[in-house]
Amino acid sequence: IFFSVFNRKTGEPPLINGWIPYLGKALIFRKDAFKFLLDQQKKLGDIFTVHIAGRYITFIMDPFQYVYVIRNSKQLEFHEFADKMASKTFDYPSLSKGKFPDLKKNLHRIYQYLQGKPLDIISGHMMKNLQDIFEWKCSQATDWETEKMYKFCCSVMFEASFVTLYGRVPAADGHKVISEIRDKFIKFDASFPYLAANIPIELLGATKKVRKELIHHFLLQNMTKWLGGSKVVQARQDIFEKYELLGDYDKAAHHFAFLWASVGNTIPATFWAMYYLLRHPEAFAAVRDEIDHLLQSTGQKIGPTYNIHLTREQLDNLVYLESALNESLRMCSSSMNIRISQEDFVLQLEGNQEVSLRKGDWIALYPQILHMDPEVYEDPKEYKFDRYIENGKKKTTFYKAGRKLKYFLMPFGSGISMCPGRFLAMNEMKMFLFLLLAHFDVELVENKAVRLDNSRMGLGILLPDVDIAFRYKLRS
Repeated sequence: IFFSVFNRKTGEPPLINGWIPYLGKALIFRKDAFKFLLDQQKKLGDIFTVHIAGRYITFIMDPFQYVYVIRNSKQLEFHEFADKMASKTFDYPSLSKGKFPDLKKNLHRIYQYLQGKPLDIISGHMMKNLQDIFEWKCSQATDWETEKMYKFCCSVMFEASFVTLYGRVPAADGHKVISEIRDKFIKFDASFPYLAANIPIELLGATKKVRKELIHHFLLQNMTKWLGGSKVVQARQDIFEKYELLGDYDKAAHHFAFLWASVGNTIPATFWAMYYLLRHPEAFAAVRDEIDHLLQSTGQKIGPTYNIHLTREQLDNLVYLESALNESLRMCSSSMNIRISQEDFVLQLEGNQEVSLRKGDWIALYPQILHMDPEVYEDPKEYKFDRYIENGKKKTTFYKAGRKLKYFLMPFGSGISMCPGRFLAMNEMKMFLFLLLAHFDVELVENKAVRLDNSRMGLGILLPDVDIAFRYKLRS
């Protein structure tokens, strides 16, 4: 028998166990989680448990049931799991241990710097830093410049985010220093899925050495040389200083983890947004037209010497830009929303359904199934840049089986595990696309299809399987 499906106790969902001890269905899940889960849903319905690498994970596939999982944050916890994974991946001591009372809570409070008025300030700095980098690109681009698109997105977004968060490197070759950090970051990032899967770093070639070098960049004596860092990073530094048991290396590791959280998913998401716009001329034209219209109506000129100013309201009102970005996020995000049962308990679901859970069981939502559901999104594999627009306004009502969905687009997680930097991330990507389309004529040079690389399934934004060449020059 290649896998067995059986009930463990009354009220427990059917279990797919796999035939390899410990691994269970890990290999087949890793190969293509999306297909595997859809196949199981067809066989077993909307709730089932899968044995994956020693863990029992219960998948809730019906999006109408998501809300019952999300609001049950007392019995279904997330932070401890996230802390364990992050402390192992980024090499700092776990926060759940009693050594650092309230550190987790204090760090969480700092996310207020990424919302409201402080969000406007940090977004303004990001806009200025992006403009500086694009201006520098302009000065190089006398005629058509050809580059690889992922590399381009990576270099622009990494540098702009780094300078916005941590400040400028005052050395004459500041660009070069950040490029070196970026190159190490890319090497580390390539091993991220393995670290997240609990594979010991010692088995991952040079990853351990690269991680150590990256963390060293964030030691206090190096960070104090950088000029004009953000309030959010300063506030994190102030908190770390209060904990004597947190060593210098540990603090630096926290800063490195924050950098990864800031760009690890934003870079590939920016790539996909740009790639789909260039693949679809009508989308490109509509978004550029909207940008040009805004610049004209606010009397702003474009050119290497002009600074563009955007308020949050103006950025929010670019409905075509936002819809195109949301559509690419729908197509490339693959995050698994995990909660861990804190006790034996019965999860009450809609329609008098109940799921018996044991302490330590994992519950998972897999929004990619929702994002690709033809009942919710017609032709889900097609890129439709205006999918999130209705009568010229933002469309926020989506239906399944004639019922309105509370959750229809979930690239940033859900509930307590929702990414606290999501507003800044959206602003950054919009500003990148805004400046690119305002300043440059851009076109693809190669006509090859770029596909999703599934090695990060469940971990956020999927990377492209290959890079692709494009060219740009200043708009005439």
